[in-house]
Amino acid sequence: MVKTNTNNVVIKNYKKTGLIAAIVLVVAALGIWAVSSWTREVSVNDAISQVSDKAVTGADLRMAVIRMDAVQNDAAALKNLRSQKESYEKKLRDELTKEQKALEKEKAEIEKSQGVLSPDALQRRVVDYQKRVTALQRSLAERAQSIEESYQKALNELQTKHLDPVIEGVIAKKNLSLVIDGRFARTGTKVENLDITDEIVSALNKKVSSIKMAKPKGF
Repeated sequence: MVKTNTNNVVIKNYKKTGLIAAIVLVVAALGIWAVSSWTREVSVNDAISQVSDKAVTGADLRMAVIRMDAVQNDAAALKNLRSQKESYEKKLRDELTKEQKALEKEKAEIEKSQGVLSPDALQRRVVDYQKRVTALQRSLAERAQSIEESYQKALNELQTKHLDPVIEGVIAKKNLSLVIDGRFARTGTKVENLDITDEIVSALNKKVSSIKMAKPKGF
């Protein structure tokens, strides 16, 4: 029986079909192998055979809860930051009210002048009015967005420079292995030293009491 050399077969196929066709043949063969390998299934025990049987025990686990909503509401620096944001928002609302009154007055004057102005003059005045409305809407939207951007930037700075280090310091001091956000946890009422929210707020207040929000664009 004559043995067929695999390399000779590939070479012959290459010469006969050309490079692209040879590549297609090889890729197709690999594809068949890949599909066959993907369809193989193993048992659950085989799948988890490399998983360690070690796990944390109750004696090793030290955990705590932080109610981040309470931190946001009670920390002095966060209160101060919200106050700055609300001040800019109030200025924007006051300006909106003022501009609305001015536009309403102009609209009423345009309506009164319908029988006085020529059609072309009336049309120009209407167009100018519409341009003012559009410009006001764009300006208010951009400035509102700028307020939010300045607030978020200051908030991120407060978290990265102050809040996160305080939380990490408390975790290290208490030698905690797990900290859970209290907004997503349900706890009993008789678990001592589990909720460390007040300690976090107290430590954060001691570290920083206020943080300057950058002046938003347009103010």
